[in-house]
Amino acid sequence: MSKRDYYEILGVSKSASADEIKKSYRKVAMQFHPDRNPGDKAAEEKFKEAAEAYEILSDPDKRAQYDRFGHAGVGGAGARGGGMNMDDIFSQFGDIFGDDLFGSFFGGGQRGGGRQRSRGTRGSNLRIKLKLNYEEIAKGVSKNIKVKKYVSCNTCSGSGAKDKNSTQTCSTCGGNGQVRRVQNTFLGQMQTVATCPDCNGEGSTITSKCGACKGDGRAYGEETVNIDIPAGVQEGMQLNVSGKGNAGERGGSNGDLIILIEEEPHKELHREGLNVAYELHLSFTDAVFGTQAEVPTIDGRAKIKIPAGTQSGKIFRLKGKGFPAVNSYEKGDQLIQVSVWTPQQLSAEEKATLEKLSGSTNFAPQPEKSERNFFDRIKDLFQ
Repeated sequence: MSKRDYYEILGVSKSASADEIKKSYRKVAMQFHPDRNPGDKAAEEKFKEAAEAYEILSDPDKRAQYDRFGHAGVGGAGARGGGMNMDDIFSQFGDIFGDDLFGSFFGGGQRGGGRQRSRGTRGSNLRIKLKLNYEEIAKGVSKNIKVKKYVSCNTCSGSGAKDKNSTQTCSTCGGNGQVRRVQNTFLGQMQTVATCPDCNGEGSTITSKCGACKGDGRAYGEETVNIDIPAGVQEGMQLNVSGKGNAGERGGSNGDLIILIEEEPHKELHREGLNVAYELHLSFTDAVFGTQAEVPTIDGRAKIKIPAGTQSGKIFRLKGKGFPAVNSYEKGDQLIQVSVWTPQQLSAEEKATLEKLSGSTNFAPQPEKSERNFFDRIKDLFQ
């Protein structure tokens, strides 16, 4: 089942401003909020779907990649929202609900009479470069990459505490991670919710820190990350791998791993969008008499027939032998341009033979009017 368009999910246009996207997300999130729809699994999925859409469209970099490459540009089915639980969503976007007095209607983040905000601080994103060859780009590839980054502390399992008895419930917020404020307005008393200033929204404080990580809940290390690269990616494209960035502090959620695609140059082929270009050098005699030539392609070699009398600059097209598009079934072609090789050194006998032929009318240039001119053929290379 294909994923829905993020703009469609939030009910906004592709030209919507950041404020419009935020307001629309609030509206959709409130409509499908689990407290308004208890036990409704369909509403819960739409609530998560809206969170996924907002996560991408509220981030300028991710939004730009999504606009250019669609779901594949932001990790496709692996985007964060699809794997978020309710704590993740309220931890990351809870301030949005508080901004519009959401807490005055639904308990301000205490969902169900005691749900706490996620612990700790979210880890930062990481960016790495990944070089791919033409075959990997054309077919898609799965890569295992070692990434140096902050990982969860093994000693305290990321809590930052010496042991399970080294934490206590925050006395200011009672473990909710949020505090309520009541304001008197001309409409009556209005209740708002804010992050607890004493525990920074964690709901608890550490009384004795872990000796290994000094209370940070993480240490610098290395992790092997599996990355699925969709077919058809391009130089400069960025892919988002959810939760594979730096570990968060004191049990906070992980940041994301952002993959910057680089193309490894091919020794014979050249990429032009979805098309692949190749220059075929022919001898003068092969161009005159015709021949069968073998040419490299992305996935091996192919044979093509060169008709007798082929002119230098002639372009042959191998349909469907180019790169696939990331977000459609479209596929490029391979374009082969013929370059007739002019001999640079001739023997006396060869010179004498050619001098006899030079006066022949068959050797005088006679371009046919029906042939596409040079500029039209150049245009074909970029279509």
